[in-house]
Amino acid sequence: MDHLGAPGTARDDAGAGPSAVLREHVTRSLDPTLATPELVTELLSRLAALDVTAPVGWVETVANHVPGDPASEQAVRAVVGDLLYERGLAPDRVGPDLTPHVRTWSPPASEDTAPLLLDRAAFAAPEELADHYDVIVIGSGAGGGVAAQTLAEDGRRILVVERGSLPSRDRLLTDHLRTPRSALGLFPWSGPGPDAEPREVSLGDAAPRDVVAGQALWGNNAMTLGGGTRVYGAQAWRFGPRDFAMASTYGVPDGSSLADWPLDYEDLEPYYTRIEQLLGVSGGPSSDPWEGSRSAELPLGPLSRSPLGDLLAGAAGRLGLGTQPVPLLINTRERAGRPACVRCSQCVGLDCPVGARAGSHNTTLPAALATGNATLLPGAQAARIEVGPDARARAVELVGERDGRIWHRRIRTELVVLAAGAIESARLLLDSATDDDPRGLGNSADQVGRHLQGHAYGGASALFAEQVVDLRGPGPDISTADLRHGNDGVIGGGILADEFVPTPADTQRALRRNGLVDPETPVGSPAMERAMLRLGTVVGPVQEVTTADSRVRLDRTRRDRFGRALVHLSGSLHPEDLRGRDLLSSRAAEWLREAGALEVRPMPPLEGLTPPSNGQHQAGTCRMGTDPATSVVTPEGRLWGHENIVVADGSTHVTNGGANPVLTIYANALRISEGVMLRS
Repeated sequence: MDHLGAPGTARDDAGAGPSAVLREHVTRSLDPTLATPELVTELLSRLAALDVTAPVGWVETVANHVPGDPASEQAVRAVVGDLLYERGLAPDRVGPDLTPHVRTWSPPASEDTAPLLLDRAAFAAPEELADHYDVIVIGSGAGGGVAAQTLAEDGRRILVVERGSLPSRDRLLTDHLRTPRSALGLFPWSGPGPDAEPREVSLGDAAPRDVVAGQALWGNNAMTLGGGTRVYGAQAWRFGPRDFAMASTYGVPDGSSLADWPLDYEDLEPYYTRIEQLLGVSGGPSSDPWEGSRSAELPLGPLSRSPLGDLLAGAAGRLGLGTQPVPLLINTRERAGRPACVRCSQCVGLDCPVGARAGSHNTTLPAALATGNATLLPGAQAARIEVGPDARARAVELVGERDGRIWHRRIRTELVVLAAGAIESARLLLDSATDDDPRGLGNSADQVGRHLQGHAYGGASALFAEQVVDLRGPGPDISTADLRHGNDGVIGGGILADEFVPTPADTQRALRRNGLVDPETPVGSPAMERAMLRLGTVVGPVQEVTTADSRVRLDRTRRDRFGRALVHLSGSLHPEDLRGRDLLSSRAAEWLREAGALEVRPMPPLEGLTPPSNGQHQAGTCRMGTDPATSVVTPEGRLWGHENIVVADGSTHVTNGGANPVLTIYANALRISEGVMLRS
């Protein structure tokens, strides 16, 4: 740390040099009642330690602080706030307004943490693998978990390959900065980590640039056992009938590749119902005018409302908006051996301390293991799918690193199920090119990797006169689905809901980012602490209009340490997406104003080039269809030309709905997996 002039060096003692400057700026950012020499020294130490682990540039931000410049004042205080609240609140780091909330707004105590349901005895080391498995499932998230359980219960011998590992629960429960939710540039403990390869990203006609996994442009999705479901928010929305027929409903706008799904809502409805019952979805009666019929009600009732939820409910009535509880894959009572939600203040981006939130790691994967037919291989990547002269997959080449050494295994199989996420599933097909398929498997029509989509978000934040959050998680307890369709001048739309309870670190950043506090408001001051308890946010995803130019490609001139070609992402949002996003932001602001907010800040319009849309809700790169010239897989999820390669994740989505897509991934994976059983 000497190169930073760390506390305790000669330069620091002399009162000059980088360390003295850092100390001065950190001290000025804190409320004077908190800025003890001991606390400042501790924060400086954490600043140096974090900055060398990821490309966040925090030391530079603090060192180059320009007093009086609003942007600089905001930036340096945001960094100091992150350092102060890195693991929630602490009694000696808060003032009187936050003192009553120290326990509530911090990670749960270790004695309140339930054990994981995954049996580590079922984890395999590379040398312990058999030479052959009936099925190799690549990816252990929503789609991979369902496929593993379904096929293992059918008697198939399954190998589940997961790029990530099973990180320490302490890290996933207590570190508020290294989460995919915070998006600070630090590598999340849920993966991918600093050893992940870079990806290339093109914005418009500019030359591609490298981005690392800690940056949003990388297109991060959690890489751990359970995939994104280990740390997701678990909003469990069904797509509605119009979401499966967007092109028929709206037409195809210029520059878009909008298309209908090769199946309709009624085809998927039985699988929606079965997943809701199997995994446990909580919620209540819905006023959604765009949803389809249901063959069964949700098995679990809703969570109670927060003070903000009550205010929004009254405002919705005055505005004529229909509302309903947010459907969540979270137990509101004990069910299937998992307890009810304990209403802790941290949910999305972090582990669930008691396992009330349903994910692959505590539902489908344990069920697959319980059959005795499944094996989990963490810390491994599928580098290539090997096909024979008959175009059928016959083996998967696996690669990984252990104790600093690269290992390789070739495992034979009769069926490959791809469920690695839209970017990585497309990457593997492209990386498995052969003389007969020089563009990649299933890519004779140049469709693999195209139509990449995620979710642009609209919304607004507001400051209320009174405390509006009770810090009881998960947070989203009221929503409106009125805006999913039927919006003049907009194709599609989306849902709006109150936001997850943010961590203290994210809260102080949001207040500064949205201009709801003065840029020079000190960290830990009474003004900031009161504002942190009065912040209300309403957000939602907009249904994107897909384009063929938003895509995943490979740069075959560059390789990672395993010999795999690097991913190249390109494309942007369609102008229709920006209209939908601005609509949601406007209506969210209107809703918050009607609820009594003092100050409201809608998300500003996006200007200039937008990056490829992907992230947590990535979808679309292996879209399903009835014509191999315009799709990658059949309606049954089978890769065109390769009968025993099946795709069972969000990459099959033709469109991605105006709501969180995970319930559709679960349901479609169940449909596809059972179709495999019927045909083999």
